[in-house]
Formats: sequence, structure tokens, C-alpha cells
Amino acid sequence: MIDEKTARPVVREVVAEMLGHSANDSEAIVSTGLIDSLSVVRLITRLEEKLKIKLPAGHLQPEDFDTVDLIMETLEREAR
Repeated sequence: MIDEKTARPVVREVVAEMLGHSANDSEAIVSTGLIDSLSVVRLITRLEEKLKIKLPAGHLQPEDFDTVDLIMETLEREAR
């Protein structure tokens, strides 16, 4: 189970690292092309490392990582 208060700041930090600047929690980053599919893979890897979780690659789609809010939903649903 993911702790929202602990995970959300980490998700924001990783997204900011990927973008080179911070993003608000509802800002689209994948569908707008701010990060590409290869960057989504790096984003997942960084989240797994920083949060010490595992995400099942077979269940994930790039759109699951389009916003900080969607990333949090995905983590709550899929993180092991």
C-alpha cells in the first residue's frame, strides 16, 4: 500500500527531474509530448527506486503516467 503523504512529494520530484521543471498535479506530461514513451520507462524506474516498490509492466500504459494525479492512482492500484 502506498502512503499518499510520502509518495506524492516523491512523484512530484521525479516528474520535475524528468521535465526539468515542476508541474502541477493535473498538468498533462505524456499526452502533450513533454515526455515520450522512453522517458515514461525511466520515470517508472525512478519511482520504483525511490519508493522501493515494484510496478507490473504488463498492466501499465503511458496514459497511466500522464499527470501526477494519475501516477498516484496508478501507484495506489498497482504498486507491490
